[in-house]
Amino acid sequence: MFGKLFDSLKTGLTKTRNALTDKINETLKLAVTIDEDLYEELEEILIMADIGMDTTMDIIERLKEKIRKEKINDVEMVQPALKEVIADMMSGKDEIVEESGKRVVLVIGVNGVGKTTSIGKLAAKNKQAGKKVLLAAADTFRAAAIDQLVVWSERAKVDIVKHEEGSDPAAVVFDAINASKARNVDLLICDTAGRLHNKKNLMDELGKINRIIEREYSDAKKETLLVLDATTGQNAVIQAKQFMEVCPVDGIVLTKLDGTAKGGVVISIKNSLNIPVKYIGVGEGIDDLQEFDAESFVEALF
Repeated sequence: MFGKLFDSLKTGLTKTRNALTDKINETLKLAVTIDEDLYEELEEILIMADIGMDTTMDIIERLKEKIRKEKINDVEMVQPALKEVIADMMSGKDEIVEESGKRVVLVIGVNGVGKTTSIGKLAAKNKQAGKKVLLAAADTFRAAAIDQLVVWSERAKVDIVKHEEGSDPAAVVFDAINASKARNVDLLICDTAGRLHNKKNLMDELGKINRIIEREYSDAKKETLLVLDATTGQNAVIQAKQFMEVCPVDGIVLTKLDGTAKGGVVISIKNSLNIPVKYIGVGEGIDDLQEFDAESFVEALF
C-alpha cells in the first residue's frame, strides 16, 4: 500500500515514534482499566511528544467521546481508537494548489530552519517533474544566503537571479519575474528574508515584493510557504503565529523531522493554525523533501 516514500517517512519518524507510540503501548500494557489515570498518562505522553497542550486536550476529549460512544472497555482497543482520533484530526480537506500554469512561490522563515536547503530541494523536485524552474535570491540581507542559494541552484541544475548583498529584495524579484517571462519559466521560487525580530521591516519588504508580483506577473499563481524546523517543537507553532501576523501563509514546509522526537508538532500545526503542512524534510539528500500526506504520516507514526 505504501512505497519508498513511506519507508523514508517511517525511518524519519523513528525518534517521534519512540517518544509517542512506544510509550503509549508501554502504558497500555500496564493499564488494567480505562480510567482517568490512564487518560492522564496518555495526556502526559502526548505533551512530551510536543503535540502541545491545547491539541492534546482536544485529542483526549475526542478519545473519551469515542470510547464512550463505541462502548470500548478493552484497554487493547485504546491505541487503535487514539490512532483514529489523530487521523480524523489530520484529515481536514487541504486545498490542493493547481500546479499547472505559471507559479511564483515565496519562501519565508528565520535563519537556521533549513529555508535555503528546502528551496533547493523544491527546485530539484520540480525540475525532475519536467518543470522549468528559476530561483530568485531575494534574501539579500545575508551574503551567506545568496551564496548558499547559488550552490543549491547548481546542485538542482536550475538558473538563479541574484544581486549584491544588501540590495533591494523587491528589485531582485522584479528582475527574476522579467527573466521568468523571457525564458518561459513554469516556477519561480523566491528566497525571502525572515527577520522576525524586526516585524515592521519584514512586513514592508514582503508587502513590496507582493505588490511587484501582482503588478508585473498577475497571471501567475502565487503561494507563500513558511519553513519551520520540527526540532524546535512548540516554538515552531509560536513562530508560525508571528509570521501569520506579518503576511498570509498558504502552506508550511517542516524540516528536520528525521532528527527529532518532536514530530508531534505536525499535529499541533494542523490543529492550532489550520494551515496545511505541504512538505516535510525527512533526510539530508536532495530527494528527501516529500509532499506531506496525513494518512501516511499517521500510519508511520503508529
